[in-house]
Amino acid sequence: MDMETVKLSQIVERLAPELSSFLTSRELDIPIVLRDGIALLEPADAMEIVQHSICNGQRQALLQ
Repeated sequence: MDMETVKLSQIVERLAPELSSFLTSRELDIPIVLRDGIALLEPADAMEIVQHSICNGQRQALLQ
């Protein structure tokens, strides 16, 4: 399968909707490149992607 770019919000809505209230609109708008596309993601994958996205966002905020 080809790579696919989606917004974090699409991953959250599809696999972990309970997390949406914990994320900011800026975080939900982050583009995520998926090596094998969104169709093959599992809920555990979604959780890992969310965790990394939040950590990267916090790191960027600290650097500013």
